[in-house]
Parts: sequence; structure tokens; C-alpha cells
Amino acid sequence: MDSGLLISFLAVDLLLVCVPGADWAYVITAALCGGPVPRAVAGLVCGYALYTALATAGLAVLVAGSPRLLTVLTVAGAGYLLWLGWGVLRRPATPQAGAAAPPRSGAFLRGAAISGLNPKGLLLYLSVLPQFLTLRGGHLPVPAQTAALGLLHMACCAAVYLTVGLLARTLLTARPAAARAVTRTSGAAMLGIGAFLLAERLATL
Repeated sequence: MDSGLLISFLAVDLLLVCVPGADWAYVITAALCGGPVPRAVAGLVCGYALYTALATAGLAVLVAGSPRLLTVLTVAGAGYLLWLGWGVLRRPATPQAGAAAPPRSGAFLRGAAISGLNPKGLLLYLSVLPQFLTLRGGHLPVPAQTAALGLLHMACCAAVYLTVGLLARTLLTARPAAARAVTRTSGAAMLGIGAFLLAERLATL
């Protein structure tokens, strides 16, 4: 696989990952709740591992080509984000000394659900990733190239989201008011993204 394509994909992917969205909102919320940030990030990455497997197997194209199935995924993902965002707005997290941390398994599963139910992840794998594949004359088969780019995307997500979570915990732990404002902003972002995904998909029906 051409190293130039890898570097180009890395630059584009980092730009996309660094744009705040539902993943950022969840990591920040988990950090301020005192939850295990690495476990939450691992859950998010696991959700993208599913998309990597689908793209590598060629099944993602079938999903994208099925309007009904894509609608179900979109509605499920949007509904989950709306429910999660509303819960965050109702009970904004603030750092509390001596507070019990949320269960580790819950942080992982919630993260996997957020990224795994996000239809935008599937569209990223279908619209962005294929542009960096060498279909003819490549040193690696297309499935192997797809898997390599998918793994690179997962690594970028892990690095960026870990940094975001650790910075949020470090900078906001001693500032309850700021932490509450950031958490509410994260909840509002989840609501906004969920509503946008829902409206966007229903408009195509």
C-alpha cells in the first residue's frame, strides 16, 4: 500500500476525528462523572471495529444500499443519542470527592453503543475510506487495505479521545461550575446530533 495514501488518509482522518461530536461529548461526560476514561474510549473504538469488519467483508456496501436497513440504524442511533443527551441535561455531572465511579462494564457498553449505532460512522467508511484504496496494482488486496485503514482510524480515535478525556478531567475537576457547563454542552450536543440525524434521514423517506 502506498505510503503517500496512508499519510493522506491519516491527515484527513485526524481532521474528522478532531471535530467535536457525540464521541467527544460522551468522553467528556464520562470523565466528569469519575468514570474510567480508557474503558469508555475502548467502547467507542469497539464500535468502530464493527464498521471496520463490515467494510472489510464488503457488507457495509450492502447496508448502505438498503434504505430500509439504513433508516433503522439511523433511527436507533438518533434515538439513543436523544435519550442519552436528555439524561445528561437533566443530571449534569460534576466532579465530587469520594464519589463512587460508574461500573466499568457500563462505560464500555455505552461507548460501544454510541459509536456502533452512529450511522455517520458507516458513511465515513463508505465515502471517505474507499478514496484511499488502490484497486489495481496494489501490493495488498483491497480487503487488507480496508482493514489497515480501519485500524488506523481506530488508533486515531483512541489517541484523540483519550487526550480529550484526560484533559477534561484534569482541567475541570477543580471547577464544578465549569464542569457542569461543559457537561450540559455535551448533553445539548448529543441532542442536537441525534435530532439532526433523525431529521436528515426522515427527510429522505
